[in-house]
Amino acid sequence: MARRTRGGGRAGRKAAAAAATPKREPYIKRKIPAYSVLGDTDLAQLEHNADTILQDIGIDIKEDQETIDIFVAAGAKANGERVQFPRGMLREIIQKTAPKMFTQYARNPENNVVIGGDNTVLVPAYGPPFVYSREGGRRYAKIEDFRNFAKLAYMSPHMHHSGGTLCEPMDLPVNKRHYDMVYSHIKYSDKAFMGSVTQPERALDSVDMVKIVFGDDFVEENCVLVNLINANSPMTFDSVMLGALKNYARHNQAVMVSPFVVAGAMSPVTAAAVAAQSLAEGMVGMALAQLIRPGAPVIYGNFVSSMSMQSGAPTFGTPEASLIINMGAALARRLGVPFRSAGGFNASKLPDAQAAYEAANTLQNGLLAGVNFMLHTAGWLEGGLAMGYEKFVMDCDQAGMMAVYAKGVDMSDNGQALDALAEVGPGQHFLGCSHTQKNFKTAFFTSNIADNNSYEQWVEDGSLDAEQRAEKIYKDMLANYTLPELDPDIDARLIKYMDDKKASFPDSNIS
Repeated sequence: MARRTRGGGRAGRKAAAAAATPKREPYIKRKIPAYSVLGDTDLAQLEHNADTILQDIGIDIKEDQETIDIFVAAGAKANGERVQFPRGMLREIIQKTAPKMFTQYARNPENNVVIGGDNTVLVPAYGPPFVYSREGGRRYAKIEDFRNFAKLAYMSPHMHHSGGTLCEPMDLPVNKRHYDMVYSHIKYSDKAFMGSVTQPERALDSVDMVKIVFGDDFVEENCVLVNLINANSPMTFDSVMLGALKNYARHNQAVMVSPFVVAGAMSPVTAAAVAAQSLAEGMVGMALAQLIRPGAPVIYGNFVSSMSMQSGAPTFGTPEASLIINMGAALARRLGVPFRSAGGFNASKLPDAQAAYEAANTLQNGLLAGVNFMLHTAGWLEGGLAMGYEKFVMDCDQAGMMAVYAKGVDMSDNGQALDALAEVGPGQHFLGCSHTQKNFKTAFFTSNIADNNSYEQWVEDGSLDAEQRAEKIYKDMLANYTLPELDPDIDARLIKYMDDKKASFPDSNIS
């Protein structure tokens, strides 16, 4: 006898579950404590080591005399491009004026995010020159891919932010593509997003564009952009990153100062050394922002990976990196600034088991560490070289699970459920009791990726693996996408701004 399909019943249950889905939260409000692998004595030692680096070794400031002069005027000493900072100087500057928490405003006020404290904001991956999909394979990213990922981030209830360089649109001139990227975030999403940092003037372009959307005065008094500023580890900053940092800080926009460390190549191999070096580098950028404009929002970030001693390639999802993330989060709390780190990191070329377990290791350890701004949450493949379509929605599914875990344990009367225990009693089941009927639609996280059916049902449904199921989900999302509302006058002014700026200088494929 042919096995009777249960598709209609499953569809009905899915529809009922969707109808019962709680309102999307704009960011995670953690109700679980942050876990620290080190106590106060050891953390204080790392802070001491960071100050030793700053005082006795120093930081090179490349081709940026203005920044050197600013630091010297504040009490540092310089020998050419090498700047050394008295012990405690940068910490005092940061703690005097840097906000512990701040709001990044979105085009839709319901999508504003509060960064810092017990909050976690989940953000897509950033910077890959390639994209990967099951259908198209690995290929250079185009602006259409960028728009697609902006749409997916907008549609996902588990992504709180539109991100920044979702992928590098290699079909556009390198010196002009930032216009299209910023515009795509504004046009195809109404969530908060990041600005361009690849040249100081591109930071100003980003500020000009958001002023068209939010108004000049609003931008000068409120944060509408978060911007990624990387140190050139070890112990070096260049004029491009510092120029972008200064331009954003002058306009009160947030800078996320993140040393980029591959342990063993750009730092010593040990976790404690990486944590101290990263803190020293991060404090330089954050203090500069405060010297430029006291009170400008800053985020301390670290991006860390270990290295294969056999091939020299970076590795991800490792225990060493998780320890460094944890120490960085604790050091940021002691400094009194929000912290950025973690993400769906992996070195796999495909959204396979390696990608899943490496990403899960980093995502979950980041949540437990208390990360506030989790860049690279969704889409990361191949050590950051590729943005994966299927991987993106698989990571969003993980993000949804993390949000549930972060809520902690419900200790209300309903959560303790003594009434259910009394109603059912020993030896019976709880399927039909009133407590189950009241809570069954929202009691458990429902994955849209995982298949929990019987083997026979899985075969009947096509024997699909997770990547195949994710492929269908992202294609359905893009097929059902609708534009968020944007004032036509603002849209027209943005397009004119871009057209005028692009026409004012020639195309170039040199950064």
